[in-house]
Amino acid sequence: MAALTQWVEREGADRPVPRGHSEQITVDGEAELLTVKLGVWISNTKSRRDRLDADQLAALAELGMEWARPVTIPQAAPSL
Repeated sequence: MAALTQWVEREGADRPVPRGHSEQITVDGEAELLTVKLGVWISNTKSRRDRLDADQLAALAELGMEWARPVTIPQAAPSL
């Protein structure tokens, strides 16, 4: 999530992450950067979204991942 947050802050939520993109992040103040294959992670996460809990989906949706938003089924108008 840190890598995705960094991407969204830099590139914006409207710009999709290319599948081959890697993002470098720092973890817990470590001096060495960690490389995250962000494009692959997003692709895998999206294809396995049915295994994510509501909090995980909400965090992804808040970062602009439309595919993580709950599906809403339109309700029929009540008959009068």
